[in-house]
Amino acid sequence: MPGTRITDQQVCLYMNNRKKKSQEVAAAKAGISERSARRIDSAAALPSQSPRRYWRSRADPFVDVWDTQVVPLLKCAPKLMGITLLRKLQDDHPERFPDAMLRTLQRHVRRWRALEGPPKEVFFPQEHAPGHRALSDFTAMGKLCITIAGAAFAHILYHFVLAFSRWEHVEVVEGGESFEALSKGMQNALWQAGGAPTEHRTDSLSAAFKNLAEEHDFTERYTALLDHYGMAGTRNNRGVSNENGSVESSHRYLKEAIEQALLLRGHRDFTDRPAYEGFVREVVMRRNRRNAAAFRIEREQLQDLPVRRTTDFVEEEARVTRCGTFTVRAILYSAPSRLIGHRLKVRLYSDRLDCYLSGTLVLTLARGTRSPSGGRARVIDYRHFIEALKRKPQAFKGLVFRDALFPREAYRRTWEQLELRLTQRQACQTIVALLEMAAYDGIEGVLAQRLDELLVAGDLPDVKRLREEFAPRKTEVPQVMVEIPPVSRYDALLPSGQDDELEEVAA
Repeated sequence: MPGTRITDQQVCLYMNNRKKKSQEVAAAKAGISERSARRIDSAAALPSQSPRRYWRSRADPFVDVWDTQVVPLLKCAPKLMGITLLRKLQDDHPERFPDAMLRTLQRHVRRWRALEGPPKEVFFPQEHAPGHRALSDFTAMGKLCITIAGAAFAHILYHFVLAFSRWEHVEVVEGGESFEALSKGMQNALWQAGGAPTEHRTDSLSAAFKNLAEEHDFTERYTALLDHYGMAGTRNNRGVSNENGSVESSHRYLKEAIEQALLLRGHRDFTDRPAYEGFVREVVMRRNRRNAAAFRIEREQLQDLPVRRTTDFVEEEARVTRCGTFTVRAILYSAPSRLIGHRLKVRLYSDRLDCYLSGTLVLTLARGTRSPSGGRARVIDYRHFIEALKRKPQAFKGLVFRDALFPREAYRRTWEQLELRLTQRQACQTIVALLEMAAYDGIEGVLAQRLDELLVAGDLPDVKRLREEFAPRKTEVPQVMVEIPPVSRYDALLPSGQDDELEEVAA
């Protein structure tokens, strides 16, 4: 085979077979060509004992242009590829350098880089002591195309790895790389591991670093988090991801494991977020089982955990406007109308908002994420506006956040048909009635399916008929007849002879 040297073992195998078989058969059994077999028959030594050729067998086709044209280009741009240089030479010297000379030119370039090229980056292998270092990072999951109830699920993963044992912990995060996601994920990992390492390493996360200087300019919240668990914070140089390699390389293997598990599962759709989180947790647990022995060693070297967790939320204040909404970090949220005019203390977690009024928890909402298009994101619960819309149904048409009120796609498509085929008053009254049924009768999902069927048939929803169809069935209360027995019948319950004893006691 061209480019593959024949070994001594192949020569010995060929010679042994050649004693009993033809040259063609012996060469085939040794994995060599007949031409090589003929050369072996005439050779007097094994390949390892034959001198290798280091001289040219033909003239160098690039000798005239190498020093004058190719080398100056390489010195100006050392990353130029051989194919690029060959195309340049072909433009300058037509019909002189065919494509068959590419491999020869690539060997010239490779040799020049080894002798005169720029120095390459050196990677220093590190030996990790147990209990010394943990690493955190976020990784995108868009390429896996996960869906929740048929809708695309935009999310990232928080990934925590102990450098010595490769033990890892993963959290599903909706939204960006916030401090709340970092704090929650890291604390969950430490409490699951049962201890804290002496050092925590990340890349230049804005959740942990101000990134205003080359020094370790930690944010106050991140510093407090590290101090609470007795860890020292470090980070890799900006743009040098291999310095965070223990977790960067684990990203690829983790996503490959999730991808393979999805292929075995047969589809990528999950009923809800907890189902997907459970699926990811099982994948991580299987990976951790392989490192169980190393983790037991590292567990003994981890620092003891503090008595309690520290905060994994950020507090902000927000006033509920007369529109029944409030804004936190440029995201619009809705609130019950009874809270209009009040100022709420809002705790932002990685996945939710807890709203307090005078120390009392009054509202919990899913945390919103910034819109990819750059527009203002909204987290609106249509249930907060049903009573007000019943009094002013025509306000629905021009409502600023009208599209955010639809709980499912079927309601939005129904509104489009109502707006086209009915008057404004009728359309608004109908959609408000449908939303009221979905909110108060607990039939949001089944009503959406019924609306889809009506849309396919080209019919508009009849609110009265739908109310009758989905009205809760009245249960029939059975008539219970209680017959009180006479008191004398209770004597039959006494054992025989006990009634005589009672008469004697009474006497």
